[in-house]
Amino acid sequence: MDAQSVWSYLCSVTTLEEIEAAIVKLPKEDFESLSAWIIQKYQTDWDRQIEEDSELGVLDFLIREISDEIGQGRTRPLD
Repeated sequence: MDAQSVWSYLCSVTTLEEIEAAIVKLPKEDFESLSAWIIQKYQTDWDRQIEEDSELGVLDFLIREISDEIGQGRTRPLD
């Protein structure tokens, strides 16, 4: 069973407790496939959120802080 099929099955249960109980019953291979899918989804969602925040200027304060640190000589090269 591929990760999407496992996820579709899990979506047929309606509470977190039911989802957890279903996951515990998965064969090892299906659990590993689901785990990889969840990690990939999390990373994709994170990347999308960072991109959106960047486009909206939400992270601009970080650029200003870094520029100030550099300007005040409070940084050092990483290499």
